Amino acid sequence: MTFSIVAWDGKVDPPEWGVAVASKFLAVGAVVPWARAGAGALATQAFANLAYGPEGLELLTKSSSAQDVVDRLTTSDDQREHRQLGVVDGEGRSATFTGGECFEWAGGIAGDGYCCQGNILAGSEVVERMSAAFEAAAGDLTTRMLAALDAGDRAGGDRRGRQGAAVLVVREGGGYGGGVDTAVDLRVDDHEEPVRELFRLWDIHRLLFPRAEDLDFLDIDVDLADELRGLLAVEGTGGYDDGLKKALFGYVGTENLEERWSDEAKIDRGVLDFIRKDRGAS
Repeated sequence: MTFSIVAWDGKVDPPEWGVAVASKFLAVGAVVPWARAGAGALATQAFANLAYGPEGLELLTKSSSAQDVVDRLTTSDDQREHRQLGVVDGEGRSATFTGGECFEWAGGIAGDGYCCQGNILAGSEVVERMSAAFEAAAGDLTTRMLAALDAGDRAGGDRRGRQGAAVLVVREGGGYGGGVDTAVDLRVDDHEEPVRELFRLWDIHRLLFPRAEDLDFLDIDVDLADELRGLLAVEGTGGYDDGLKKALFGYVGTENLEERWSDEAKIDRGVLDFIRKDRGAS
């Protein structure tokens, strides 16, 4: 009842693992995607066995290969012919499993560092186009997985219709403030166009929780300081003084843009664009 991609990016430091999924299923993000930084990721679907999630992550943490995880989880499950499972391990090896009694169309593709799978789909072209889109896409892991999800959706996706979608990505220290590993955890629980809505949420996420390479700091010279005073209604003239810094810090914190803050006399381009739009400037 679902189509998903499980993938990793071993070219970044630290590496990332993730899952993107869409389905005619309420809150699919609470069921299908599982991931642990340094270990791997998996998707459990069809008549999903939710125990595959925690049990699979424990096996991956012990350095089991993707295929070994699939084999061990399904062999001990007497309902395995109704299950579907995709796994990418800590080294980027992938494996996918589709039970013989999953509703048609059902199947999957395992590629280099990813696997795509789905059931009750419009046809095999759903996972085929997901695979092709992921391999052709550029950018970070989330962007490439969403490209795959979009391709599957455009190819017909779940033949019963649309309802939920989600993306989960983990990397060591990748969460808010660096204290946790969950870098992205976006869920659309019930929506007429869940994949489109997921893209909208991803745009917001990238603004509020940027990667280091997304930041672009500009020096706050006298002209820019004067513009910021006007936008933030701060009195005074001249350069970047304590009053303007305090006002800017308050604005950034209020708008949840603190991941783009600098204590130096600089402003991130994303913050500047946001202020100008928010305050009606060109």
